[in-house]
Amino acid sequence: METFQDIINIINPLVLVVYVITILIVVVFTVLENRSPLKTISWVLVLIFLPVIGFIFFIFFGQNFRKEKIIARKGLRNHDLLSNLAHAQIHRLSEGEMFDNQAVEQNRNLITLLLNNSNAVVTVGNSIKILQNGRVTFSEIIESLQKAKQFIHLEYYIFADDKIGGKIKSILKRKASEGVEVRLIVDDVGSWELKKPFFDEMWQAGVQAYSFLQVRFPNLTSKVNYRNHRKIIVIDGEVGFIGGLNIADRYLDGNGEVGLWRDTHLKIEGDAVKTLQTVFLTDWYFVSQTELNDRKYFPTKEPLGQKMVQVVASGPDSDWPGIMMGIFHAIASARKYVYIATPYFMPSESVLLALKTAALGGVDVRIIIPERSDAFVTLLSSRSFIKEMQEAEVKFYFYREGFLHSKVMVVDDTIAIIGSANMDFRSFEQNFEITAFIFDEESAVEMRETFMDDIRASRLVDPEEWSNRPLIEKTKESFARLMSPLL
Repeated sequence: METFQDIINIINPLVLVVYVITILIVVVFTVLENRSPLKTISWVLVLIFLPVIGFIFFIFFGQNFRKEKIIARKGLRNHDLLSNLAHAQIHRLSEGEMFDNQAVEQNRNLITLLLNNSNAVVTVGNSIKILQNGRVTFSEIIESLQKAKQFIHLEYYIFADDKIGGKIKSILKRKASEGVEVRLIVDDVGSWELKKPFFDEMWQAGVQAYSFLQVRFPNLTSKVNYRNHRKIIVIDGEVGFIGGLNIADRYLDGNGEVGLWRDTHLKIEGDAVKTLQTVFLTDWYFVSQTELNDRKYFPTKEPLGQKMVQVVASGPDSDWPGIMMGIFHAIASARKYVYIATPYFMPSESVLLALKTAALGGVDVRIIIPERSDAFVTLLSSRSFIKEMQEAEVKFYFYREGFLHSKVMVVDDTIAIIGSANMDFRSFEQNFEITAFIFDEESAVEMRETFMDDIRASRLVDPEEWSNRPLIEKTKESFARLMSPLL
């Protein structure tokens, strides 16, 4: 017995030494990755003060896969064609040969940036419809799905098997029985409640359905932190949808905790749908190992409108954080106003500084966030940024008529930005996201008017009142902010 105890006494210090060495190695490699100082410090603190739990969290949530590229896109025909077209447009833009109109002249640098960092091809001749809230959005989606003749492609972070999800599922199954090709991608974490019977049912009905980056046992992965937050629908290559709404009843009926969900979506008809299609088919190749490049997926149609749109996709598979860079540039270039609605406000240091600089330079900067949220820690973290923003003359509003889930920005009556990306670290650097940059005065004015409607449903956060809130609230917000790069 004494011998056994002696062995234990020897092993315990050895285990401790090995663990400490492991933590030190992880800390050193984290520092050497040259991430943002705030994110590096956050992970170092987690590793030091939460020894075992922190290490487990780092393995699953802390590794940086941007350089490794989760999805290898080069060599895919659709991606290469898009890249070649983007480079051709960059050349034409620099030579002054492309789209001789006011929208290009006003936003030439931003357009060039998005071509360079995301292969976000400039498309004209688009018709767009801005959809406010779930009832209007789902009505448009269902009507378009029912008209499908050749194929339906869906990609969603959350696809709930509830009333609205069940209705859409029934349409997909019926369309598959009619000979329409139906493909569905759902994020494995966002759609965690979808179990094997759901996928079996879809496949048996002729719907090809996959989950993105599975994390269920035994397929646990260190890439669990990189989620597919995109919301994409492409129908017959002619109609596309993107925006903030997932497929779930909460977008129609709300829930008891936060009330009605206020969100914004976008219906597109025109060449911009081809970019949506390319993004979907790239993700489809990742989940199915099947490359689809038949010309039927990219039909040529006559222009249906005059809207200029660049669809920007970014994520751990991209060379640059394209959406964040586009938002930064739009803010930095603003001359009159920048209006933002977002459910979570935990921006990168660069975007934070751009907003402060714009406001201090006389630009009218207003930001709406929800007064109540579906995520307590992110709500606290978002609120921790308010005081410093108010000091820079940024006006903050709390949306009061439910939960604001819109991800929109409008600038100077010239640019409207609508998509899946929140104003936070996760959307900018970790998630797979997709956003439309619309260069059109009519659309921007419509978004500005909608923003003002949301302002009327909100309350202005008074700087003096905010400074005098209880110390315990300030403390909770400050601690939550330490976690903001990790949320």
